[in-house]
Parts: sequence; C-alpha cells; structure tokens
Amino acid sequence: MSRVAETIHAERVLLLGWGSAILLQFAHPLVARGVADHSGFRQSLTAPWRRLRRTLDAMLALTFGGEAGAARAARAINAVHDRVHGTLPGAAGGHPAGATYSARDPALLTWVHATCLHAFMAAFERYVRPLTPAERDAYCADSAAVEPLLGIPRGRLPRSQAALREYLGAMLASDQIVVSDTARHLARELLHPPGFRWLGPVAWLYRVAAIAFLPSAIRQAYGLRWGARERAGERVIAAIVRGALPLLPSVVRHWPAARTARRAGGARAESLAKPVL
Repeated sequence: MSRVAETIHAERVLLLGWGSAILLQFAHPLVARGVADHSGFRQSLTAPWRRLRRTLDAMLALTFGGEAGAARAARAINAVHDRVHGTLPGAAGGHPAGATYSARDPALLTWVHATCLHAFMAAFERYVRPLTPAERDAYCADSAAVEPLLGIPRGRLPRSQAALREYLGAMLASDQIVVSDTARHLARELLHPPGFRWLGPVAWLYRVAAIAFLPSAIRQAYGLRWGARERAGERVIAAIVRGALPLLPSVVRHWPAARTARRAGGARAESLAKPVL
C-alpha cells in the first residue's frame, strides 16, 4: 500500500472510528445476518474484542506486511469468508425473506470496504490532522488493491473520494441499507459490552465515539441519541486526543507493525504523520 494508507493505518487512534464503520456495516441486512449467524460476537464477554483483534491484524498485514504478508492475510480472510453463507429469515428493506448471503459476495465486500474508508478517513481527520484532497483520493485508490486478493472484480471498489461519496450516497438512498432488528440487537451488544457499565463516563464516551461518524438517518434508525450532550462529549474527546497525540512517543501512538515498517522502509517512511505533498 501507499504511504498515505500507511500514514492513516499506523495510528492506534483509528480505533475511535471503528465503531461507526461496524454500525454502518450492520445496516446492511445481509451483513448483519451473517454476523449474527456466524460470528462469535455474542458467544462470550471477550468475543467482540477477539473479533476486533482479528480484523485489526488483517488490516495491518494488508497494509504493512508486503506482498507476502498481504497474500497470507487475504488467504486467512477468504478461508473465514468461505464458511459464512446462509439465508435471511425475514424480509428487510429490499431483501426478501429467504434471500441468500455470502461473505464472498463482491457487493457485500464492497459495502464493508467503503464503510471502513469512510470511518477511517473521518477519524483520522478528526483526531490527527486534515487530509488533502490528493491524499483522500490516493487512500481510496490504493486501498482498492485488495480487489484481486479478496476475489472482488477489478474496478468494483471506489478509487477516489468522489467515487466513495457517490457510492455511499446511492447505497444509503436505496432499499439495500435498512437497519433491521438484527442490526439493532448487534448494535446494543457493540455499544454496551458486558462489564462496561461500571466504567460510567468512560463507557459513555466510548459509545459517543462509536457513533460519531454515522449519517444522521442511520443514527436515527438505530435509535441512538445524538443531542447537545453527546456532541459536547465528542468535542471533548477530539480536543483531548488532538492535544495529546503529538506528545506521545511512537511506541504508544503507532501500531507495532507500522513502526517495524517505518524502520525497514527507511527514508520512505521517515515520518508517519507528515502530509504527502
């Protein structure tokens, strides 16, 4: 991947955008059903975090693992996706009861990919620094390199910010994206994980960060509150993170895979946070 993808994916703070990406993914009834049927999301207290760890490891391998590491990560992803298929038990939006789903479906992979692009760029710009238009386009274009690795037809993934915006707008305006009861149930488990209640304000801030980058229509469909209190909480999170991030050493701020790639890459990765001109 390019230096732009490495710059964005290097930041641990990107996790603050992950919740919005997942909630957007759940808003596709076939994705939500696949997670409900096949994921360990609801099996134990630690299952959601193990799932996040696996997804994170795959992203880091695709970004920083070189050709061999990316190929290994893609094979592992495809092996998991090969087992994820089934049918929708009840109608949801434009999806009739009995509609089939498969995690290898290019349409579903495109939706998942696009939601990650949207949430990761939003989180990076909110908590790290603004991206230039050229950087946004480069991030979209270079992220599309996963197409052949995941069996997605070439040219299917958006390759510019304009293409990403057009795709997301069309999907959100269609009957393909509907927050189903399954999605709401998964969202409750994501936003209220077991054991988090005792954390009080920290748990509340975690939920605020998780829904910060959702389109308002999706937020409303989930029944998630986004009033003055939530907006103020998100501003506090952003101010604290933006102020603290430049003061943190790389060992705290960046993922180990990113630091390893920076050392190996020498001058090419001289500064993970420096804008690409």
